[in-house]
Amino acid sequence: MTSLISRLFSQGFRIFFLAAGAFAIFSMLVWELYLGVHFAGGMIYDLPFAPPPHLWHAHEMIFGYSAAALGGFLLTAVPNWTGAKAAPQRFIAVAAGVWLAGRAVMWWSGTLPASLVAIADLAFLPIMIAQIMSQLIKRPKPQNMVLVGFLGAIWVSNLVVHLEWMGVTEDSAAVGLRAGLFALCAMIAVLGGRVTPAFTRNAMKRAGVAEAFWPTSPNRIERPAILLMAALPLALLIGLPAWVLGGMAAIAGILQCLRVACWRPFWTWNQPILWSLHLGMLTLGVGLVSWGASQFALSSEVAALHVLGIGCIGGMTLAVMSRAILGHSGRPLIAPVAVAVAYGLIILAAGLRWVGSTLSGDFYFPMMLGAGGIWIIAFTLYLIALWPAISGPRQTA
Repeated sequence: MTSLISRLFSQGFRIFFLAAGAFAIFSMLVWELYLGVHFAGGMIYDLPFAPPPHLWHAHEMIFGYSAAALGGFLLTAVPNWTGAKAAPQRFIAVAAGVWLAGRAVMWWSGTLPASLVAIADLAFLPIMIAQIMSQLIKRPKPQNMVLVGFLGAIWVSNLVVHLEWMGVTEDSAAVGLRAGLFALCAMIAVLGGRVTPAFTRNAMKRAGVAEAFWPTSPNRIERPAILLMAALPLALLIGLPAWVLGGMAAIAGILQCLRVACWRPFWTWNQPILWSLHLGMLTLGVGLVSWGASQFALSSEVAALHVLGIGCIGGMTLAVMSRAILGHSGRPLIAPVAVAVAYGLIILAAGLRWVGSTLSGDFYFPMMLGAGGIWIIAFTLYLIALWPAISGPRQTA
């Protein structure tokens, strides 16, 4: 048992990708229970958390689950980018404890002072920013340093949420939640736009595909797509008009779809470890176009937000976490069958949730409950299939 605990805290991807998967299941089970009781005609009144259930659900998906996935990714990837020494075991344990404390205070926020909840929940990202800054500064490349700005935007978005819950502002939680979601999407636009074509290109090289058919990333598409994505969270926070936000999102979404089209997605059809990345990035584009349309009252905003939250953030984090676990544990970069099924289930959950949000009447709750159930199955498959790699020693050739 001691060796297992020591191993789990030995590398960032182990404990944080485990925590992300477990919390993805737990938080969705709570939401499913609440929805199920409501659908059955009942109501749960004595909840331990202070925010309304739908806001707790949104907050914990954006700032709880996603923060764990980000923590594991950054603690694993940044040392590889910079050649800096990886975070020590003690730091990883402390950071994981701070993240868990944030989840605990959010759960018991109904009986805790709102200021204490805010302080504990907001503590995790500054710790992560300080750690990765100490590593990035050794090789301060602009394409890497920009990630610190995105992390700062996520933290500010969470602060804006807590300001309403502390009574400092009157109506800022909804803006903060949306800005946090879009800041995460902006990070995915940058990081996913880096790794998806690169991993696809490397696989094509190994397969002997001619260079003329490799993925491309034209600057005329890449630059405006990333700039618009980076500007969206700020535009939300400063309160630009809906038509401006909608136009920015729609254009960014179209450009994102064009990016994916340049990355040879169809070549990856028989490699789940690759097509999962392409699908995640495609849902980013589709979700942005859908959200942009919602700002002109042409579609459901809730539906669009869930395409981004489930399909893009859920899909991309699942794809990246599973690939990192396999690679950094010395295993072949071939998704186990259960994980490949999980990739598809996440996209199915996003589609089902989109349909549920665009329909009314008898189909609404069954669609929502179905999407949540599929999400739970996907992350259960992920944890079961990859537990040996997460908890076991690194394999050697």
